[in-house]
Amino acid sequence: MVNPPCRPSAVDHDARMIHTDDIDGVRVVRMDHGENRFGPDFVPALLGALEDAAATGGPLVLTGTGKFFCNGLDLAAFEGAERDVVRGVFDGVHRVLAALLRHPGLTVAAINGHAFGGGAIMAGACDLRVMRADRGFLCFPEVDLQMTMSPQFDAVIRDGYPPAALRRAVLTGARLGGPEALEAGLVDAVAEGEDAVVPAAVELARPHVGQHGPTVAGLRVRLVERSLAALDASGD
Repeated sequence: MVNPPCRPSAVDHDARMIHTDDIDGVRVVRMDHGENRFGPDFVPALLGALEDAAATGGPLVLTGTGKFFCNGLDLAAFEGAERDVVRGVFDGVHRVLAALLRHPGLTVAAINGHAFGGGAIMAGACDLRVMRADRGFLCFPEVDLQMTMSPQFDAVIRDGYPPAALRRAVLTGARLGGPEALEAGLVDAVAEGEDAVVPAAVELARPHVGQHGPTVAGLRVRLVERSLAALDASGD
């Protein structure tokens, strides 16, 4: 599939971490910070890009670069960090998830590579998911890390993924490639090769360019009430 022509966004985000484009009326937010782990610098940059996209409204595609969609929390950055720094990162991740759940337009995760832990949770906050068929895994590794899911993350994945498939994925910690994730119902489509993932996601999003953003957001908010209640409460 040939990439549709794209126009760089006028919004200037941190070019080291986030690239934002517009493809036929669909806002594409591309994370480009190595493994795209949630850390003190990356989270504010991503949140800013999502907030700017919400100000414009319309369909949104969220994707990564190279081997990684998002590899979860940046645990290395937490070593020796002040408690307030760690709390700030978690609060920021909660705001990222809430921004996706409140976005005024359809959201599609274009999973170009590994989506582990927090990355799989963030993909679950999107309305639809397209995953690369030939490389990358979707995985909830908490069981092998001897970690439990926070109430906020638990609420988001419960609202975002089919219950039976989610239970198997969380309790086994299985690494699911694109075809396996599609068969399990954790993603909505697969695309052959890295270059095809974003175009496939845009194709899903494009028919919804004309939808009224506040209506889309209002309908979704009713469907994900428990997620938003948990995320909003975390900032109290």
